[in-house]
Amino acid sequence: MNENNQRHVALSLFRVGLTGGIACGKTTIADMFAVLGAHIIDTDELAREVVEPGQPALESIIEHFGSSILDDNGQLDRRALRRLVFSDSEQRHLLEQIIHPAIRERMIESSAIIRGPYQIMVIPLLVESHSAGHVDRVLVVDCDEEVQIRRLASRDGESRENAEEMLAAQISRQERLDHADDIIDGGGTLEALQQRVKELDRYYRELATSLLHPGP
Repeated sequence: MNENNQRHVALSLFRVGLTGGIACGKTTIADMFAVLGAHIIDTDELAREVVEPGQPALESIIEHFGSSILDDNGQLDRRALRRLVFSDSEQRHLLEQIIHPAIRERMIESSAIIRGPYQIMVIPLLVESHSAGHVDRVLVVDCDEEVQIRRLASRDGESRENAEEMLAAQISRQERLDHADDIIDGGGTLEALQQRVKELDRYYRELATSLLHPGP
């Protein structure tokens, strides 16, 4: 299938862009949608693929950031790179210029071959990368910043200072919420999250059906 046909098929499907700040619970929410039958395209997974050894994107990253961002096995040390770019907006922008085109192309390819009632595209930087035009609805997973800081400490072992720097490097909660069509409280209980996901799953199925079979 050529690129034009891939884009045509991708555009004929109903796609929800799932986004949110770091440690807001995007993966947990995506997993819940997957259990209900939605097909998930996670750009974090695609990002790992495009920086595998031998991939052009990794070669460009090494060229610009040096070999210190590699681990002992020659793999990209994502944590080291994240710390490097989170504290430097210019470096972060440079990294995005390297990997975003490769991720976007793989996202289009994946969207074209996956079938199902609808697709959930997990795009952490959806707002920042101006990717809202690639999806039909924007779903924001939101939570209090203190919850994010606690999760970063327990999940990644980050200090409070590092966690606060990471949050400061991202767009504000309000700016992200301003782009939302739907919102999930990522700080809620597991039961509340599951109930909200079920509600949205029903809604997205209805929207997907109306898109494929529009009325007169």
